[in-house]
Amino acid sequence: MSDLYEEDITLWSERQSALLRRRAAGELVNDAELDWINVAEEIESMGRSERDQLTNRLAVLLAHLLKWRYQPGHRGNSWRLTIIEQRRRAGKLLARNPSLRPRRDDILAEAYADALLIAERETGLPDGTLPPVCPWSFEEAMRAEFLGEAP
Repeated sequence: MSDLYEEDITLWSERQSALLRRRAAGELVNDAELDWINVAEEIESMGRSERDQLTNRLAVLLAHLLKWRYQPGHRGNSWRLTIIEQRRRAGKLLARNPSLRPRRDDILAEAYADALLIAERETGLPDGTLPPVCPWSFEEAMRAEFLGEAP
């Protein structure tokens, strides 16, 4: 069964889910057909994927907040709409995965490192212009009316 996992993960997952559903319904199935090690790995992978998606959403959000703050002459509707979109998508991810809430400060810090790279690449601002540590809390960055302007 492990060979199928390596060769065609889609077919493998269809077979594994069918076996698990049959077993959950009380049907006797051959446990040797269940690839428990890889099933467990895939379940763990789903959790990592959700965290990675949240990190990516926050990175794009933070990059646009940085651009908004540090390039006021370039502000436009596209940046504003991207900020709104990323907040909505990040909010949906948190609603579906409430266990990520206690980790949001760590995720924000990780996302900010990516946001710096994005903002530096897209703005061309000189090194050292952007703050090395995220200037906003998670709550600020997610607040609907906040656009990252300096206080």
